[in-house]
Amino acid sequence: MNDNKANILLVEDEENLHEPLKLNLEMEGYGVTSAYDGSEAIKAVANEYFDLIILDVMLPEMDGITVAETIRVNNNDVPILMLSAKSSSTDRVLGLKKGADDYLAKPFNLEELLLRVDKLINKNKKLQDRESIGDTYTFGHNTIDFKAQDAIAYDGKKVELSKKETMLLKLLIENKNEVVTREKILQVVWGYNVYPTTRTIDNFILNFRKYFEEDSRNPQYFHSVRGVGYKYVG
Repeated sequence: MNDNKANILLVEDEENLHEPLKLNLEMEGYGVTSAYDGSEAIKAVANEYFDLIILDVMLPEMDGITVAETIRVNNNDVPILMLSAKSSSTDRVLGLKKGADDYLAKPFNLEELLLRVDKLINKNKKLQDRESIGDTYTFGHNTIDFKAQDAIAYDGKKVELSKKETMLLKLLIENKNEVVTREKILQVVWGYNVYPTTRTIDNFILNFRKYFEEDSRNPQYFHSVRGVGYKYVG
């Protein structure tokens, strides 16, 4: 698993607020990616896994409410902390309705913001962490040994697995019957800021079908979900 510190996307167009906020978050040990408008934020979310998004409502090009809505429409459940100079309960309710997990009115207390950031990230980590499946796992007539990085396939043949293959198998199996997004795979298997193409992940899935499926053209276990990610069905 990748033990990188939490990665935050900071979406704020006011530079006099953006820079000190970024600095304070980095001093707390977070990795921070900056975006200054809504379109930039959407692009960043499509390319990288984030543990949290701090999102200003008033943004050029595309406002924060639309950004949050777009992220949720794409089935991304990354925690969103919304910032707004509008403090009325109507604005707060709208923000929460459109996908924000928390809402903080400007001007805010820095310490309070840092506490909320910590709380949202920890809550999300608990949801993401699955019960470990142990060192070996059997499905059908296949057995994977994660520690030894090898497997016995359905036909009795031994398969040597690369480290990345082992990590991806473990991630998919730990999230059995659920789609694992491409961004999540990038974060866990390849690490932040190292982007293999979707084709690379597809090739891994093709290998798994070759190793473990009796009919690789009609897979029973390893599935690609177009435009979203990949799934192990157990």
